[in-house]
Amino acid sequence: MKTRPSEASIEMIRRLVAFPTVSRDSNLDLIHWVRDWLAALGVESRLVHDETGAKANLFATIGPKGKGGVMLSGHTDVVPIDGQDWQSDPFRITEKDGRLYGRGTSDMKSFVAIALAMTPEMLKRDLKTPIHFALSYDEEVGCIGIRRLIDILKDAPDRPVACIVGEPTEMKVVKAHKGKVSYRCEVRGLECHSSLAHTGVNAVEAAAEIVALLKRLARGRRDGGPFDRDFDPPYTTIHTGLIRGGTALNIVPKDCHFDFEIRYLPGDDPAPIFAEVEAFAREVLEPEMHAVSRDSYIRFMPLSTIPGLDTREDEEVASLVKNLAGANNAGKVAFGTEAGLFQEAGVPTIVCGPGSIEQAHKPNEWIALDQVAACEAFMRRLLDRLAA
Repeated sequence: MKTRPSEASIEMIRRLVAFPTVSRDSNLDLIHWVRDWLAALGVESRLVHDETGAKANLFATIGPKGKGGVMLSGHTDVVPIDGQDWQSDPFRITEKDGRLYGRGTSDMKSFVAIALAMTPEMLKRDLKTPIHFALSYDEEVGCIGIRRLIDILKDAPDRPVACIVGEPTEMKVVKAHKGKVSYRCEVRGLECHSSLAHTGVNAVEAAAEIVALLKRLARGRRDGGPFDRDFDPPYTTIHTGLIRGGTALNIVPKDCHFDFEIRYLPGDDPAPIFAEVEAFAREVLEPEMHAVSRDSYIRFMPLSTIPGLDTREDEEVASLVKNLAGANNAGKVAFGTEAGLFQEAGVPTIVCGPGSIEQAHKPNEWIALDQVAACEAFMRRLLDRLAA
């Protein structure tokens, strides 16, 4: 018989999912609600806003100050629902067949909600080591928000000595994930009537040649490695996800742009991949374009950089989380998280949280109730450890 989680956790998941914190919008309604809810329990929060003041991270501590502590980290933003075929209101929890349906249930409001719901229990314990909450904005668009919070934590007297990022891993312990770099390529050509195509510079065709090169490089990594069989897929991937250009079939297109990403294995430097792409644009394509129009060009702009995570299995944080999860080993995943940024800042980090990444970003996203219960049990074991 499967264990049902507490009603407190379910209610907190319900409350957090009800805030439509799509990355393009503000998350302040949720952050202010959490701040006020914690304040009513006597827990102070620190908000770290973005440059516009429309979004914020939240940092709060439960337990003794100035003693390091374990940080529970999660992002508050979710991906859009646009164009998805939802069979229930995505921002209102629907419980059915042992599952909770709603945007963010798996990725990753449930982890945040479970931690918050257990705050009263945390306060009742005589914690010898503190627990920190770190709630961020704009993770889904490049792990943007958490960087501001990390900058403050670097020199804080109560800087955490360990971090658990609660991304959906089905409560399995994850010690490593791939890094990611993404770029936008802008191509400026010269428009003309398509019957005189030789007098113009076709921006779409130039862009297509670069995309074709990216595909060839992707096949090279797929077939020739390097490989790490603990990842799925076990090689660095290269992917073009968005392209726009042209106005009409009978007009040689003046403009085209596309976005691409490299998700790389720890130890596989993405810089040479990008260097080969840029060299092709500069040495092969642009001379041909400039022969027709000196005003034509190809530009690359970085969009985001997310470092990979590579925690050794013999590190204390890995041993701690494996013990809490009842796991004998730790795995690796292809998706990126904020964990690499914490590790880069000197905070030992592991990823472990309820739900499955297979449900993330899909219509009718859900989390199983037994995953919520498993995360509650994990949290209680953490409390036992920190109160010992």
